[in-house]
This record gives sequence, structure tokens and C-alpha cells, in this order.
Amino acid sequence: MSESAPSTQGWALFLDVDGTLLELAETPQGVHVSTSLKRLLEELRWRLEGALALVSGRSLANLDSLFSPLKLIASGVHGCERRTADGQVLRPEVDAATIARVRAQLADFARGHEGLLLEDKHYAVAMHFRRAPEMKDEVYRIMNDVLVQLGPTFALQAGKSVLELRPGAWTKGSSISSFMQEAPFIGRTPVFIGDDVTDEDAFEVVNEMNGVSIRVGQPAATRAKHRLGGVSEVLRWLQTIPPVVPPHPTA
Repeated sequence: MSESAPSTQGWALFLDVDGTLLELAETPQGVHVSTSLKRLLEELRWRLEGALALVSGRSLANLDSLFSPLKLIASGVHGCERRTADGQVLRPEVDAATIARVRAQLADFARGHEGLLLEDKHYAVAMHFRRAPEMKDEVYRIMNDVLVQLGPTFALQAGKSVLELRPGAWTKGSSISSFMQEAPFIGRTPVFIGDDVTDEDAFEVVNEMNGVSIRVGQPAATRAKHRLGGVSEVLRWLQTIPPVVPPHPTA
């Protein structure tokens, strides 16, 4: 990462999960969160006076299960759901019947093709083809067909060997913008670390706020201003973030 990054004093830290804090796995269920990572996040939350949030494509329920017993401030499903510092959970209103219909259609398709995995996020659905890369074109075809059925309020989000249909009005970038208007983030410098094209809108938002944007992985076209080589490098770097220093010594 570039040495030109500003001081960590007053940071608001936003962290992607898969490919950033955790190595990618063949399936979303194939990851494990170590006790040492949970301790690091708890320590960072203390160092930054609570100004830490996960910003993930996973659902909040899935994040809570992975990082238990921690229950962190978080944004899930690429910004579609968000838990604030006071525990309030904000979710979009969607047509449950329509989602159920397309979920069933996609589940039938996945069952008929070995290696495909449909991830149900209640009001969003993701088709993973990491174990069946030869199915990429077919996955794009059916997901675009379903997008037409869902209408203009939905968007198709591409990631690493995955396509996701989700409500289109929310993004990781919009969730960071919302967090930055609330305590304990307000007035701080936003820092976002992510590894995928799904993180690019968040990099753009952070750049517009004169924050620190960090892309993880091999060099690639990105809006991020800094780079870290991989998950292990991210974790080592996070350990160097110092606690907030009081402006005056205590009596």
C-alpha cells in the first residue's frame, strides 16, 4: 500500500468480507472465521471508538452467524440491508411473491446443472458458478431473463464467479454514505477495503469524501487509490492501526 495514506487518527473503517478478511472459498458456506480474526475486529472496534462496519454481499444473518458472538455494525446484500450503531435494521420493501417465483425458477435451473449453487438472501438471489465455470454464459442468460421479469427496480450484480439479482436502489457505496451521516462515523475519514468489482462504487464514494480506498489482490483497473496484495496482507495491515489518542492527557 502507498505510504501516502493519511494518518489513521479519526478513521471510520469499512471492511468487505470475502476476499478481504476471508480467503475466497468454493461456496459461501466454505469459509471459517478464526478466533484471532474476531479478536482483531473487536480490538479495532475499540481502537476506533466504535467506527467500524462490515460492508458485504452476505446477508446480515449470515454475517452474524459467521462472526458470532460479535454483532457488528454492518451492511449486507450489497447495501440492501443495514444495521446501524443502535441496532436498528433497515431493509427494502419488495414483492415477496415475485421474489419467490423467480427463486423457484432459478432453483430448478441450479438443480439441473451440477456445480451451480443458488444462494437465497430473501429479497435477493445469487447464482454461484465457481465449481462450474463452463456454465458462465448460461448463468448470465437465465439471470438476465429473470431480471426482465423482476423489472427496473432490480439490478444484476456481477462478482467473482457469481451473479446476483438484488433491489437496485442500494449499493455498498450508498450504505457507506448513510453510515457516514450517523454516529460513530460522522465527522471521520472513511476508509474502505474491498477486493471485487462489487466494491468499485464504494471506492468512488470514499474517494469523493477524500477518504482512503484500498483494493485487495493483483493489480487491476480500479477506482481505489491504494492496494494490498491479499487477505494475509490486509490482516497484517489492520493490526498496525493505532488506537485513537485523546487530545489532552487525562487528569
